[in-house]
Amino acid sequence: MTVSQPPPDFPAVFRALQWWRRDVPDSAVEHIAARYGNSPWAILAATVLSLRTKDEVTVKTASALLDRAPAPRAYLALTENEAEKLAYPAGFYRTKARQLRAVATIVLDRYGGNVPATMDDLLALPGVGRKTANLVLSVAFGQDAICVDTHVHRITNRLGWVATKTPEATEMALREILPRRFWQVINSLLVLYGQRICCPLSPFCSRCAVKNFCEQHGVGKAR
Repeated sequence: MTVSQPPPDFPAVFRALQWWRRDVPDSAVEHIAARYGNSPWAILAATVLSLRTKDEVTVKTASALLDRAPAPRAYLALTENEAEKLAYPAGFYRTKARQLRAVATIVLDRYGGNVPATMDDLLALPGVGRKTANLVLSVAFGQDAICVDTHVHRITNRLGWVATKTPEATEMALREILPRRFWQVINSLLVLYGQRICCPLSPFCSRCAVKNFCEQHGVGKAR
């Protein structure tokens, strides 16, 4: 006879995480969203710049770029050299500057300068994957979307909520089990938690706010 496991106590975990982050600064994308009024272009540009870039660099770089180019048309008015200088020192800044130029061109030509608000349309933009698309849908448009990055993927597997190999598989699994009221907040909470506590290597399990709910799958050495 197979004994079914009880479902995770999602409300308790999210309460603990929200209590933990009460004194933790906003993530880079949250900072940009607050500064630019949840502008879809600002969220999209900041997310593109954030890839393989530390939060403090993302905030500085995205703010400089968006102050000069707060909309796609203004971005296309920049020269290629100007765009690259504004994207520096984000990782792969030349590639990101070119990607944003391609995105801005499509947004102007196809959508009248407005970043689209559907998954399919966002995924059709150059270099935009599900993580970026879900973040734009959630933060900029207030839609129920689960943005799964490396932190969300790692932590939800460690907790035992999912047993998946890729972030996309994690997203699909979470859509089946996670109550919708937590979809929009899971990314901001777990990104910050993954950066500070539930690190990829040697996580701080002794300081974990949700250790009583965690199965510690895949955790070897811990602090």
